[in-house]
Amino acid sequence: MPVTVVVGAQWGDEGKAKIIDLLSKEHTYVVRYQGGHNAGHTVVVDDQKYALQLIPSGVLYDHVVPVIANGVVVDMPTLFKEIDTLEGRGISCSGLKVSSLAHLIFPWHQTHDAIAEAVRGDDKIGTTLKGIGPAYADKARRVGVRVGEVVDIERFAATVKARAIAENALIEQAGEPPLDVDEIVARFVEYGRRLQPYVADTVTLLHTALGRREQVLLEGAQATFLDLDHGTYPYVTSSNPTAGGACAGTGLGPRDISRIVGITKAYTTRVGAGPFPTELLDSDGDTLIDVGREFGTVTGRRRRAGWLDCVMLRQAVRLNSLSEVALTKLDILDGFESVKVCTAYRLDGELIDYYPDRSAVLARVEPVYETLSGWQTDLSATRESGTLPKQAKAFLALVEAQVGVPVKVVGVGAERDDYLLWTP
Repeated sequence: MPVTVVVGAQWGDEGKAKIIDLLSKEHTYVVRYQGGHNAGHTVVVDDQKYALQLIPSGVLYDHVVPVIANGVVVDMPTLFKEIDTLEGRGISCSGLKVSSLAHLIFPWHQTHDAIAEAVRGDDKIGTTLKGIGPAYADKARRVGVRVGEVVDIERFAATVKARAIAENALIEQAGEPPLDVDEIVARFVEYGRRLQPYVADTVTLLHTALGRREQVLLEGAQATFLDLDHGTYPYVTSSNPTAGGACAGTGLGPRDISRIVGITKAYTTRVGAGPFPTELLDSDGDTLIDVGREFGTVTGRRRRAGWLDCVMLRQAVRLNSLSEVALTKLDILDGFESVKVCTAYRLDGELIDYYPDRSAVLARVEPVYETLSGWQTDLSATRESGTLPKQAKAFLALVEAQVGVPVKVVGVGAERDDYLLWTP
């Protein structure tokens, strides 16, 4: 079936938006399947930067129907700010579809997020405080409010009021000032009215598209090792960014999917706390951060950086059944005399080639590196595999040999067209 899934193969910030934008050229539907406005995707087109949090990256193409599917938690203030910004820049969002089954985020979710993070003290997870986790918790507790409820605005108002009163009691128990219930109801009723034209049965929409043999691209937020089940728990997100989550988050079945693309940088980064075997706390790490502009799209937070970890990439291949890899930001390594790739770990003196299933164990491993000569050449203008320096080719060949699936696309710059199709 003509469905492609794009997943992050590391801890996020791999440059998924660039690859999604590239693939969107040949897809009719681009579908966000999980997460919320805590993850930012950035696309650069003709020196214009578009930072997207909820709306799928394919919105930049006139032929694409952008879809926010049922697995997403939707913050309406952020959604409408994003719509207004895009339309103010000439990008129409009139075709946007938002699943009636998606859950909504409210101010009490953000308050609970802040309270929970404060209570953790020195054990903070590093959440973005956007209310994502509490919104998913309400979904699991079966007290969440779905997008489809805005269709009956009077009932929606009553539901929001009842939920706000109930959550205020918990907020006051935690010693925090209560929220203004009437203000929240009035504001979110207006948001609800504005949301009504976008509400759709996206499960039927997507299956109907498949019946017409139209191309569908499923876009994940965050990444494999932030997955609630398979990530470095508890330093994870509150949903399933893996390819399996794409099915649950859209209503499409596993046999509908024909292609799964894993996105990785040529090095590794992560935001917030949690184990990071290849993290560099030296000048090389600073160079990766500074040259790679490794600061969060949404939060502005400085990311942690380290060498490429092929042990975790092999695990990402297994968890997602990756059919191929797109490797971004190869150009960030241009200035290094030598580059390193982690090919195994050492745990308590023993060499291991697998990814530990517990964060406490992962925190104890030592990376085992293979060191390659750097190419010390500006790759930003490179558009053909054959013109890559031999050292860069050796780097890509090593990655392919280590992860067991082909590298198909290589990013060499921030602009939309700064990439090449890799053929060994």
